Parts: sequence; structure tokens; C-alpha cells
Amino acid sequence: MATSPKITPAVAESMITAFGVAVDAGTAGYIAIWEGTEPATPSTAITDGVGGYNLLAELTMSATAFSSYTNGVATAAAITGDTSANKTGTAQFFRLHTQSGGTVIFQGTCGTSSADLVFNSVAITTGSAVNITSLTFTQPQS
Repeated sequence: MATSPKITPAVAESMITAFGVAVDAGTAGYIAIWEGTEPATPSTAITDGVGGYNLLAELTMSATAFSSYTNGVATAAAITGDTSANKTGTAQFFRLHTQSGGTVIFQGTCGTSSADLVFNSVAITTGSAVNITSLTFTQPQS
């Protein structure tokens, strides 16, 4: 296993574009915000209300999820907020799906700083609005 892989910018650009194409499979992708310990992999099945997992909110991506790919960075197009959060809890991780109920493409941490998805507050209250103002995904390159 390579511990310090280095790829060219051209390959990074191809990889990040392929990521966006994967998210766009099916209808508009969506982002699920969860409370609970982040699973080991995005392939790990989880169920709302089981094993400490609570689905707090779901936000819909645009039909073309990422509007630009530049220098190995995919920038999300508009994300429609959740106008009424499902449950009260603490946002701990998120999953990006291909479509409502679809395949998980990516997961990451939630926090107020130094997280994959940064919020002003990770405290979510049932019925409250949940919004993401911007989202980028970066493919490392040399």
C-alpha cells in the first residue's frame, strides 16, 4: 500500500470528474446528516433509530451535483436545504447518496471546525431548517 501517493494534476482532474459523474447517477443526489458514531466505511449499512443512529436531516443536491471541476476540486452546485429537520440531535457525520435512498458515494465528519462538513452549530432541532451554503470535494494531487 502506497503511503504517500502522488498523481498528476491531469489525473486528479479526471478522478474528481468521475466522482461527480458517480454522484449524478439516477436522480438528484442527496446529503443525509446523521447522529451516531461514523461507520467504518460508506458501505456499512445503517438504519435510522437502530444502533445509536438517528437521521437528522436530508438535503437535496442539484440534478448536476457539482457545477465545476478545477485543479482537482469539485464545487457543488446549489444544495436545497431541509426546511424541517427529522429529529433533534448532534450532527456527527454525513453521507452523500446518488439519489434518495440510493447508493452511498462518500461519507465524512460533521463539526464546527476541522471537519469534512462544517456547520455553525452541530445541534439540530426537530422542525428546524438545515442548510449547507457550500461544499467542495478535493482530489489530492502532486
